Amino acid sequence: MKALWLVSFRPIGKSKVNDIYQSIFVESVKSLDEDITFSLTQFDEQNVKQFIDNKNIKNFYINIPKRELPNNKKYSNKLMLDNALSQFLNNDNFEYLIYSTADIIVPNNLFKILSKINESNFCALIYPNTHITNGIVKNNFWPHYGIDLIVFKISKEKALKFQKIIKPYNQYDWGINENFYIAASEALNLKRLNLFKHCNVMKFDNDFKAFTEDRNWQIKSWKENQGYLLDFLKYNNLSQLYAYGSYYYLIFKFFRFRDLNFNLLLSYLIFYPYNFFKKIFNFFKKN
Repeated sequence: MKALWLVSFRPIGKSKVNDIYQSIFVESVKSLDEDITFSLTQFDEQNVKQFIDNKNIKNFYINIPKRELPNNKKYSNKLMLDNALSQFLNNDNFEYLIYSTADIIVPNNLFKILSKINESNFCALIYPNTHITNGIVKNNFWPHYGIDLIVFKISKEKALKFQKIIKPYNQYDWGINENFYIAASEALNLKRLNLFKHCNVMKFDNDFKAFTEDRNWQIKSWKENQGYLLDFLKYNNLSQLYAYGSYYYLIFKFFRFRDLNFNLLLSYLIFYPYNFFKKIFNFFKKN
């Protein structure tokens, strides 16, 4: 199988913890033993090219200087996706376009499971992640926020449409990626599958102290990107709940009974009845 893997790396040499996580991620991709090419769009992050070359993995490498971004912006997932779609379209043999973060361990049976899906076009993801915090693996059913691995199997026609619908879309810095990708899968009329029953994504908690990316920065960035996403949703006649409904809507959109196992059912029960009523209780408690 041949896949184009859309990912971006944090600067190498700034945080030993993040460097280790990113190295583990690359090794987990290499261990799949498939024909994988990284689509890398970086934004002046230091030492990344050398890091990838040392790892000896095929890649398309593009650097966009930060000075070409709007003031005070660090990176853009939209520009990364646009470059990846061009690479996908300009090379004949890619079967999959995969988006992920670089702080996960990719399941070693991923392509074995993908090969069994009898659909010519689809969007597959794995939710929830299993978090690793301070070296401790947490339970694999608690519904953490975050979808860090999304697989598109799309034709050239679908890829062309994908690139067309994102032309007016913008996104900078942190947040709202999974909301966008799941909305885009609807715009492309793709069947959506949750592979959690068959695969497990291990997710590391990043060392955010090494960067100026505190919670206030994240909230501000997310709200700005919410505005861009709303424009995208209106342009493509999609529900605004992708931007306003948060994970309650996202999880609903890729729910299918056939994808369930005990842990995933438990995750849904926690996320909806437990978390939802907890939010209502806390709201009235404050007021």
